[in-house]
Parts: sequence; C-alpha cells; structure tokens
Amino acid sequence: MEEEEQLRSLMFLVTYMLLKRMRDINDANIQRRNEIQRRIRHRQYFFQRQRRMLMMMIAGGVRSNARIRTRPWTTTPSTDWWERVVMTEFQPSDWLDKFRMNRETFFYLCDKLRPRLARRDTSFRLALPVEKRVAVALWRLASNIEYRTISALFGVGKSTVCRCVRDMCHAIVALLSSIYLRSPGEQELEDSAQLFLSHWGFPHCVAAIATLHTAIITPSSNASDYANPAGWLSVMSQVAVSGRGHFWDVCASFPGGTDPAEILQNSSLWATAAEGGLSPAPPPTFMGKSLRYVLLGEACYPLQSWLMKAYPEEQGRTASHAALTEQQQLFNGRLARALRVSQEALLRLRARWQCLSKRNDCGLDVVPTMILACCILHNMCESHGDAFKAEWQVEVAEAESPQPSHKQLLSTSMNQSNNEEVRQLFCDYFEEQNKKNN
Repeated sequence: MEEEEQLRSLMFLVTYMLLKRMRDINDANIQRRNEIQRRIRHRQYFFQRQRRMLMMMIAGGVRSNARIRTRPWTTTPSTDWWERVVMTEFQPSDWLDKFRMNRETFFYLCDKLRPRLARRDTSFRLALPVEKRVAVALWRLASNIEYRTISALFGVGKSTVCRCVRDMCHAIVALLSSIYLRSPGEQELEDSAQLFLSHWGFPHCVAAIATLHTAIITPSSNASDYANPAGWLSVMSQVAVSGRGHFWDVCASFPGGTDPAEILQNSSLWATAAEGGLSPAPPPTFMGKSLRYVLLGEACYPLQSWLMKAYPEEQGRTASHAALTEQQQLFNGRLARALRVSQEALLRLRARWQCLSKRNDCGLDVVPTMILACCILHNMCESHGDAFKAEWQVEVAEAESPQPSHKQLLSTSMNQSNNEEVRQLFCDYFEEQNKKNN
C-alpha cells in the first residue's frame, strides 16, 4: 500500500508538471503570436504612411501642372528688383548669400527643373520665368521668411510664392533624386570607406545614421504624437551620411515622438543593409575575416553586425551596465569622433537651408517634401563645390529649437553574440593601432 501511495503521488506530480509545461508553452505561443501581430501592424502602419506620402507627392506634382486663371484687372507689383538688380548687378557673393549657391549652379538647377516648372503665357498675363520661380522658392528655403516679405520683394502675389515653393520642391524630388539621392555603387562605397578611415579614423565603415528634427506649427490632429524628447513639436527624418558628407538615404515625414529604432527597422535602409546591399560581393576583409561594411549609429539604434553603436557608459546594477574597459572606452571615443560626419552634414544642411532650423509654418503635406528637396540641394551644392559660409552656422546656433537627444536603446537581439563579436573586432583594431602609435 505504501508503494502504491508513492506511485500515485509520483504520477500526480508528473501529471502536474506536464500540465504546467503545456500551459507555459501555450502562453509563450500566445505571446509570440501577439508580438508577430504587433510587428505586422506597425509595419503596415509605416507602409501605409509611406504610401500616403507618395500619393501626396504625386498629387502635388499633378496639381503643379494645373494653370490657374487670374482676373485680368489684377495689378502686379513692380518686378524691377528682380530684372534690374538680381539679373544684372548681383555679384558672386550676392548669389551665394541670397540663394545659397553659385550663379552657375543656380542656372544649372533651373535647366534641370524646366520640364516641370515651365508655364505658358495666357491671354491675361505673362507666365513667370522658370528662373524667377526657382529664385522665389530658394529665397524661402534659405531664409524661412514670411511669404508676404518675399511677395513684396519679387513683385508677385503671396499665393504665387507658396505655389513656387511647393512646385519646386516636388520638381526637385521628382527630377533630381535619381542623380543626387540614390544608393551608392561599389566605387562610392570604397571611396566612403577610405574617407571614414583617413578623415575620421574609423575603418571599414561607409555611412553614419542620424536623426533630424524640423520644428513645425501645431497640427490640426494628433499633436501629441509630434512632441519630441525635447518637448517641442517636430517632424523627424532619418538620414544616412557618407564619408564625404553627402546624404545617401533620407526617410522623412515621421512625427517627432516616434522611436528612431522603429523608423530604422521599418525603412528600406534596414532591408538594404541587412541583405548586404551596402557592401560589395564578396565582402572585403577586415582583421583577417570576411566582413561586410558597417554603418555607425547613435545610442538610440539597435546593435547589428552591420550597425555599430557605442557601449553603454552608465553604471548600473546589471552586468550590461558595468564599468567599461579601456578597450571599450577607446572604441566609444573613435565612434563618437566618426559620428561627427553626420552631425556636421546636418549642421551644414540646416545652416544653408534655414527652413529646417527655424519653425516651419508650411502644412504637413509640404514639410516632408521640403526636407527631401533640401537634402538633394545640399548634395548638389556640395558636389558642385559651392562655398559654405561660416556665418550661416551662427544663425543656426541661435535657433530656438536645438536638436533633441534620444534615449539609449538596450540590445535585445537574439543574435546579440554575433553582433558583439563584430564590435569586438573593431575594439581589437583600435587597440592595435593605439599600441603602434605609442
């Protein structure tokens, strides 16, 4: 009888453990399904948002081709300033100050945009020349001054100024993206890696990822979504900057309160980099191993085998926040130095086109296109060798809305060990270089 009681107790215990195990497995499966559904919903949200932005851009481009009839008795202010002063008396420094580019670059831009911006004369009035339309829009992007001020300066109506800005931004995105904002080729990747090594001391790297916040007026709906970590309303953009300081990829139009890691994971840049699209095939060799080129990111991004971020420097109770070793501190210092390429590129962008550094009062349907257009214009001016004036940066430094910093993202990837091995390779490289220099 005693043995039967023991056997019965053992069977009861085994049955209980099996039932508990089955319940745990079911709970884990439910959690996994919920997580998958959550990610699917988020991905659908981002895809739908990008689709809406694309439709708005297309709609804006279609609207820009529509000719608006005006009343024949409408009076037009004098245009002497544009025709007699700008076109005949402006010196090279004047073109650079007012339009942020050389005279040659200005007319190159006009020729490129002519297919989308040219208008026909009507029986009531002559159409604005393409050059004047571009000048009006550039003045707005460079200064962010009010439409009525530009209206009085160029002798056109305020609605015309607004239309010029909208039309030019759409035309730039439509006609110049394939030239100045495209994925790099193998030679460009190699050149960028060489520049990161020679200028910033970081090897085997081709680009740095950063965020840009553009201040906006209070939107009509979901205003709380646009509050960024610094507390002011903004539209956030994700940019990838090459070693030359050019923008390779720009993902705009997200509310300022969006998590940067979430934007990255749902962007085309993530898919391209994860699949090896930012590295030649076969991958080059680094520290004796075949390794794809990497990107650099701030602490708010997840660590990946192709995306390097700094070791967390805060000391805490967990092992992941323990004090850093000298090797890790050296890595963090070199990475912080290399990330300056994206910081300086964004500073030059905001200084040249101050509609991005001051509060932008355009509608949310225009701001993302304006950001893309400014990034393309930045690449064009840098490629053409147009001068950059240091005093422009002073105005950015005095802006009311400094760029916010984002919260550090702790690594939770299942493949974390492989990511750490890649980061350790760079630690070993910097340690070897440090010993050689000493």
